[in-house]
This record gives sequence, structure tokens and C-alpha cells, in this order.
Amino acid sequence: MIRVGIIGATGYAGGELVRILTGHKDAEIIWYGSRSYVDQKYADVYRNMFQIVDAACMDDNMEELASRVDVIFTATPQGLCASLVNEEILSKTKIIDLSADFRLKDVHVYEEWYKIEHKAPQYIDEAVYGLCEVNREDVKKARLVANPGCYTTCSILTAYPLAKEGLIDMGTLIIDAKSGTSGAGRGAKLPNLFCEVNENIKAYGVATHRHTPEIEEQLGYAAGEKVVLNFTPHLVPMNRGILATEYAKLTKDVSWEEVKAVYDKYYADEKFVRVLDRDVCPETKWVEGSNYVDIGFKIDPRTGRIVMMGAIDNLVKGAAGQAVQNMNLMFGLEESEGLELVPMFP
Repeated sequence: MIRVGIIGATGYAGGELVRILTGHKDAEIIWYGSRSYVDQKYADVYRNMFQIVDAACMDDNMEELASRVDVIFTATPQGLCASLVNEEILSKTKIIDLSADFRLKDVHVYEEWYKIEHKAPQYIDEAVYGLCEVNREDVKKARLVANPGCYTTCSILTAYPLAKEGLIDMGTLIIDAKSGTSGAGRGAKLPNLFCEVNENIKAYGVATHRHTPEIEEQLGYAAGEKVVLNFTPHLVPMNRGILATEYAKLTKDVSWEEVKAVYDKYYADEKFVRVLDRDVCPETKWVEGSNYVDIGFKIDPRTGRIVMMGAIDNLVKGAAGQAVQNMNLMFGLEESEGLELVPMFP
């Protein structure tokens, strides 16, 4: 049985980790860390856990936690994991960090986009970017995994095969993405109040969103070239879900069958990536509550472009589900254990 500790267990991603891991046959949560709710019963914070979780919330003492668990999930704001991790901790336990602290390989890029000093740059090179479908073998050997961001997971997986095979001109790639409000976290923020969000859709972080360099870096590895792109996120009035619509110029004339064959080359054996049938567009409602990524595409011969579309649940495949998928790989378990979550509808 894998002993699990969660720091940030009362945020949305942390709560989703608890929900998923309570159904995991090989894992047991023994530490529900939450600086805001120390000594309060976890089920009083999340009433859906009434008579399911009896534990009280604990603090974020990673030093003590490391000696008691096999893996620590840090579902915390940027900067916290990097400020706590050290060699003694990593010698005792594995860490899966759901923040951005170890996603970017250039510390200067991290500090420029996140506006904070990186407290543990010595671990950046070691950390494995936990996009399971791309870095599976490296994840298996890792002791520190950087769980990808929600927008980035959807955006990268949607375009990855075509970038890898050189079918799209990376200099023309534009990503337009829309997310439900849970992506902004559980903290009280004026822009996320019901009256601010309801009956509204808005772009934000235009040309400045911090997931931009993460998408550029990972798609750059795939394409074998430096990638600079436009990424524009939007907030929509729903709880969960991300839909990414991506546009790029094709590098040659291709048929739908040829593009489908490229996607199948990379994803046919991937449990959680579903490439849809011709003329079927992904919808967030068909992945909600699950660890699936639904991907579709449409070739526009009039413009010589391809429109790629992807949908995920931002809290599952975009956060907690992917983190559990990483944990399964790190401990040699069946990759889908605890993640056989049929999408919820309605």
C-alpha cells in the first residue's frame, strides 16, 4: 500500500486528489495537509467526504511528512514546493508537484513569467515533466515530477503528433482555449464571483498567460525547433472543463485519413486519449469528471490550415488525475488504477 501525503488538500485540485485516491486500491492517504484548516475535520471542509474521510487537516510540514509517506502531492500555489523541497526530503520520498515550480527548464523564464524567485533551481534539471503520454519512461524513474498545467496538458496533447511529424508550421500556431472557473482555484477572488462570471465570457492574460512558455517549451521539444506562439485563454461560466481550439498552417497537402493515421501512431494505445471520428468535435461535457482527453481535427483546404481541438476536465486530466497517473507510473502500478472514471453526464 502506497502511503500518500497531500499538501494543499483543501483546494480544488487537492480535493480532486482525495476523491480519486479514496477509490485507489493501492494507495492510502495518511496526511491531509491544509494550512488554512489545520485541526479541522476534512469532511467539514468538503461535505461530500462525510463518513468517507474521518481525518483532520494537518499542516504543510514537509520534513515530517517525508518520513511518513512514500509520495507527497503538492497542490499548492507557485513557489511553495520549491521553498520546501531539499535533498533530505527527496532521499525519503517521491514528490509530484502540481504547481509550476519545476515545469520550465530555464529558471530565468520561470522567474520572468511567474514574478517570483525560484528557491530550488538545483532540482529543475532533475524534475521530469509529467506528461505521461510523452515522458512515460522518464516518469517511471523519477523522484520529482512536475505535473503539467491544465491548459498546457490540453494544448500540448492536441497538437503534439502533428508537431512531432512536422505536419504543421509551428510559426503559425495559434491556441484559443476556454476554461471553467475551477481553474482559478478555490480562493476568494472578485473576478470569480457568481455575478462577475455568470452570463459572461472573457479573454484574460492575453499575450501574458503563464502557461504560454510551458506550451512553447514542450511543443518545441516535439518539433525540434524553438516555438513562439499566441495563446489566449478565456473564462466561461461553468465549473469544469477546458476546450482548446488550435490553428496552424499545414506544411503539405494531406487527407483526413493521413492526419488520423498520425494521431493513431501516437495515441492508438493510449488509454486516456480518445481521437474522435471524422467531423466530430470535442465537447467538455463528454470528458467531465474523467481522465480522458478528447481530440478532433478539421482540415480547411480553402486556407491550407488545420483546426485541432481538444477537451479535458481541468481538475482531472488537467491536474489530479494526471498526478495519480504519474504516481502509478512511479510505483510500477497499472497506469489506469484509480482512474477508470466514466465521464459524468449530465
